[in-house]
Amino acid sequence: MAAEPDLARLLGAVAAGDRGALRRVYEAQSARLFGLANAILRDRDAAADALQDAFLRISQRASQYDPTRGAPAAWLAGIVRHAALDQARLRGRELPSNDPALGDAAVAPEALERVSASADGRKLRECLEGLEEKNRHGILLAFIHGLSHSQVAARLSLPLGTVKAWIRRGLLQLRDCMS
Repeated sequence: MAAEPDLARLLGAVAAGDRGALRRVYEAQSARLFGLANAILRDRDAAADALQDAFLRISQRASQYDPTRGAPAAWLAGIVRHAALDQARLRGRELPSNDPALGDAAVAPEALERVSASADGRKLRECLEGLEEKNRHGILLAFIHGLSHSQVAARLSLPLGTVKAWIRRGLLQLRDCMS
């Protein structure tokens, strides 16, 4: 996996029109990003389509990446997440599931193994495990399974403001833990 500073530099090169840099971003991040799209869509073909759409968006919007607003890997994940959600809307599929194991089950084992094996992956798992259950569950539903805050609130039978606060607090704790 490309280091964060290298990934930021590559995104700058992509913004300048360097197709080789886009290929290097793809080689470094595609397995992780495919795993994210597959976790949202639960369909490998749809996830591949979403990943292709996301990389088209990345090539067009790389100049919009601002390193002061977040890590390049998070920016890429956001684009893939939106592409996967757009794909799900087009397909008209219901995403939520009542399976409590989701989030712990490996959807794309090879991608998750590579992320888990990295220092960042281990640190992220440790940080997630350190969160209160309510924060961790809200974050997983929102960012791994692609649910909106409203959908998370409905799924947990909680007020929207409560869910937003839990997710926000959890994200702040993750950021502090990861730094």
